[in-house]
Amino acid sequence: MLGFAGLPQPVRLLCLGAHPDDIEIGCGGSILRLAAEQPRMSVRWVVFSGSERRQAEATAAARHFLAGLPGAEINVLGFRDGFFPAQHAEIKDAFEQIKRDYRPSLVLTHYREDMHQDHRLVAELTYNTFRDHLVWEYEVPKYDGDLGNPNLFFPLSREQCRRKVALLLEHFPSQRERAAWFTEETFLGLMRLRGIGCNAPSGLAEAFYCRKAVV
Repeated sequence: MLGFAGLPQPVRLLCLGAHPDDIEIGCGGSILRLAAEQPRMSVRWVVFSGSERRQAEATAAARHFLAGLPGAEINVLGFRDGFFPAQHAEIKDAFEQIKRDYRPSLVLTHYREDMHQDHRLVAELTYNTFRDHLVWEYEVPKYDGDLGNPNLFFPLSREQCRRKVALLLEHFPSQRERAAWFTEETFLGLMRLRGIGCNAPSGLAEAFYCRKAVV
């Protein structure tokens, strides 16, 4: 399923997101597919910010995306949303602690050219911390209009896509209340475009940027 020679089995997955819902939006379908195909996979899921309400949303959502995986650990940290560059040293310390505690074989993180400063810093520190790891950068649609041309595609089934969208809408009511783009049409539309880009059998996929892969 993961066609990279030498990738340790079972997969040890590290999911990194600046805010609650980033991981789910960017790669929730891929995580559902990985969980189905790698039932022995271990997961460390780290969200770096969130108010008390959003922390509760993030924890509940992650548990449902990772349901059935015995080796999953979910951490929601307390960094200030929108101010990550000013907290660079503290966030870097958190990355170093993650590296000491967990040795991933695959890291899912933000796109390094993302226009949101919090997303971009998480991506930069991912590469600064995990220098010889396989890293896939996911995309998050938003007002900034920074979607690019990803080079790695992960086809999904229609059921995986429907479940991703259902879980997003169920577990993040705070976003539905304030974000006009946080809709079923947005999430399915992007997955449809990425499905076209890789000729996915279902017509649906998620896409990533992979800057370096050693095989």
